[in-house]
Amino acid sequence: MQKIDLRSDTVTKPTPAMREAMAQAEVGDDVYGEDPTVNRLEAMAADMLGKEAAVYVPSGVMGNQLALRLHTRPGDEVIVDSTSHLIRYEGGSASSLSGVQLCCVPGDRGRLSPELVKAAIRPKGLHNPPSTLVCLEQTHNVGGGSIYSLETINRIAEVARTHGLALHLDGARLFNAVVATGVAAADYSRPFDTVSFCLSKGLGAPIGSLVVSDTARVQTLRRLRKVFGGGMRQVGILAAAGVYALENHIARLAEDHANAHYLATLLEDIPGVVVDVKAVETNMVMFQVPRSLKTTEVLLADCLEAGVLLNAMGDRAFRVVTHLDVNHEDMVAAGRIFRRVFSATE
Repeated sequence: MQKIDLRSDTVTKPTPAMREAMAQAEVGDDVYGEDPTVNRLEAMAADMLGKEAAVYVPSGVMGNQLALRLHTRPGDEVIVDSTSHLIRYEGGSASSLSGVQLCCVPGDRGRLSPELVKAAIRPKGLHNPPSTLVCLEQTHNVGGGSIYSLETINRIAEVARTHGLALHLDGARLFNAVVATGVAAADYSRPFDTVSFCLSKGLGAPIGSLVVSDTARVQTLRRLRKVFGGGMRQVGILAAAGVYALENHIARLAEDHANAHYLATLLEDIPGVVVDVKAVETNMVMFQVPRSLKTTEVLLADCLEAGVLLNAMGDRAFRVVTHLDVNHEDMVAAGRIFRRVFSATE
């Protein structure tokens, strides 16, 4: 039986058309700057986000960590939301690779306010680490795909500039926000010194992220990529998937959002299940099920046996993520399975 995989949008596989583009890709040595497909992808990314240049990297984690290394010195402090990807899913790399500490500020579903950022900035003095960077996440993973408004971003940017802090956007799912709001990627990116975004999530490429900035910073990022072990050779085969994704898979993210909202309504209709349908802004649904004799691990196993994979986010708290490899019919089937598994917990 084919499983309905709702664990993450990272599980997507290249479409046949994407595989064909990869097979036909023109390649060269990217460390020498001679891979024409990588060069095309980087130029596309910079243009779409309104920046001067871009660098292609293997992963979103590397993109974020290159930005941290670029903007900070060992001993600096970086202001982030307390549930950010930088804290929860990057293996402690901020401290181990750049020697910085993270100031963890509790936000609203992962979103900081200008007031919270301002309050987190350390006073200058011998006893305090220098606050040098603010990192925001768009959309926010643990926040359930929550979106920063452009107004909030601009106000946070004003606070950062006033106090001499740089600004980085972990835009892993930036284009989900673009499609959901109609705000252009360049408008979201404009206030930031650096922006990273993933090709391997909702956009459906098998690997890769990009970091965009001005030309001088990208040159430094390119050197840091080499230092971090991210220099790649004939990688146009992979970059071709990114080109295809940017050309073909952005607008279709609206389908993922619609499927997530529909699945949320099915979950809401199950007695005892707690889900905020109005909070489903993009392709993620967070929900909780009633306490019962069954543990979270058993519930996950029951769902798997019935044909659905999903991730736990706490005790009897779960997340489902829609993507291009699931459709409306899968949502209907998943809804039936959830009703059967989670109704039994009452």
